[in-house]
Amino acid sequence: MPVRWGDLDALNHVNNTVYFRFVEEARVQMLESMGAFGSRKVGVLAQTSCDFLKPVLYPASVQVILTLARLGRSSLQMDFVIEREDEPGVPYAKGSYVVVGCDPETGRGSPWTSEELAMMSKVLAA
Repeated sequence: MPVRWGDLDALNHVNNTVYFRFVEEARVQMLESMGAFGSRKVGVLAQTSCDFLKPVLYPASVQVILTLARLGRSSLQMDFVIEREDEPGVPYAKGSYVVVGCDPETGRGSPWTSEELAMMSKVLAA
């Protein structure tokens, strides 16, 4: 993802809130590749954290690397690393997030179905 001029703060590096936008975009792309947007279940972000290791300066492009940390009965924890595209293997930020699969009618957690687990398995095993 390209860093935009508007992503910078007064110190001329990417504002800390933008890191969460980068991770959000990676999460949405992952869920889309699983076919989650055609599902009746919704994924609700329950927790997220980020350790800022190095400032990202403009111009740059970043990539977000997602790794499955834990698959629960109705939740999914992913670890992430944000790197500059031109510096693979050099972490600029790292963290994790938890998504809970919820029934849209009740708003409560709902266990993953066998179909959802199969979709996750195909994408997360790749």
